[in-house]
Amino acid sequence: MAMHDIKISNIDAFISGFPPETQEILEQLRATIKDAAPDAEEKISYGIPTFTLKGNLVHFAAYKHHIGFYPGASGIEAFKNELAPYKLSKGTVQFPLGQPLPLDLITQMVQFRVKENLKKAESKGG
Repeated sequence: MAMHDIKISNIDAFISGFPPETQEILEQLRATIKDAAPDAEEKISYGIPTFTLKGNLVHFAAYKHHIGFYPGASGIEAFKNELAPYKLSKGTVQFPLGQPLPLDLITQMVQFRVKENLKKAESKGG
């Protein structure tokens, strides 16, 4: 049965569907996000691992040749110079498999998104 045919209910189940070397990278990314946003909650949203804090914070997923990291359009824009070596789209960065993840940069991006979400929630009175 193909991975996308299975309803993934949590991040552990998502990660377990990949080869061991990819699982290791995904766990490293997950731990980095948790450290940068200790109050964030984990869930599966859009079929991929998602961290939430007063709304969606970041998402991530693994593909054949890269790890997709989704900090949203504002997260990409705020770090576009640092992200220049990577393939980008409006709200996504692709980190190639076989290269170390830029964990310090990911930490900064997650912390940026935490501040952004908290500020947005505060301005809405939440």
